[in-house]
Amino acid sequence: MILIPAIDLKDGRCVRLIQGDFARSTVYGEDPAEMARNWENAGASLIHLVDLDASAGNDANRAAVEAIRDAVSCPLELGGGIKSMESVEYWLDREVDRLVMGTAVTENPGLVREACERYPGRIAAALDSRGGTLATWGWRRDGGRDLLEAAASLKEMGVSLVIHTDIERDGTQLGPNIELSSEVARVSGLPTIISGGISGPNDVGAVKARAPELYGIISGKALYAGTLDFSRGRTILASLNWPRGRAPKALTPFTAGASANAWQAMAPRGRLCPPDRLRVGVPGSGRRTPGLPCPPGPP
Repeated sequence: MILIPAIDLKDGRCVRLIQGDFARSTVYGEDPAEMARNWENAGASLIHLVDLDASAGNDANRAAVEAIRDAVSCPLELGGGIKSMESVEYWLDREVDRLVMGTAVTENPGLVREACERYPGRIAAALDSRGGTLATWGWRRDGGRDLLEAAASLKEMGVSLVIHTDIERDGTQLGPNIELSSEVARVSGLPTIISGGISGPNDVGAVKARAPELYGIISGKALYAGTLDFSRGRTILASLNWPRGRAPKALTPFTAGASANAWQAMAPRGRLCPPDRLRVGVPGSGRRTPGLPCPPGPP
């Protein structure tokens, strides 16, 4: 299980919202690229980016995202406004490692399937829920779809991973909805990241202890407000080992070019990471191969 810092972008700045409300935002930085460097230097193996303006239909943060990509070498995942194949192609061509599609899961599942077919292993689904129902368009609209029903449909679409956010807890530091995110993981059968409500180290430990099958934890407000130290959070996750002989279900979030079942079978024995998930340079190309870090295996 990994701890993932979030950078939410609005008007080219790093912000945090409360429950997705644009009127309740706090600015935590004027230079997103520098913020990303700080997280990479702190040991982040993945950074979660959210383009809040793109979710509302404009590209005010495009330069900021590109600057972040140029500033760091660690993997990036980006969500917000990914509602067309043009957007998918644009960002994956610019070496964003994984795109997170939310509204399209409900309103245009055909697009999600096409993106997954063209870019296997690089598309994740965002399931953002309020009261058990999905929200869309930057959480401003009721998606009219049951959360768990949507979760059950994702594997058929071909997505590689799920990010579940409990909107009512996001930015509040009231504690994560561990039970619901665990249920999303069970129903979807996919590696799942929990987001929303993390307040400090106790919440990090609670997620690992009560839902060890989850792949990762996204934190924003707690990290920026100083109630969660990133290094301390990583240490907690590393020190709370899975029971001996039990492999977590989320060892293989990327399976492009490799059999998911084969890697799942081998990972517990050798803590193997599929070669296509390693971030290595391609000689002569000046480009990086897409990939994500492997979480540690069981003892």
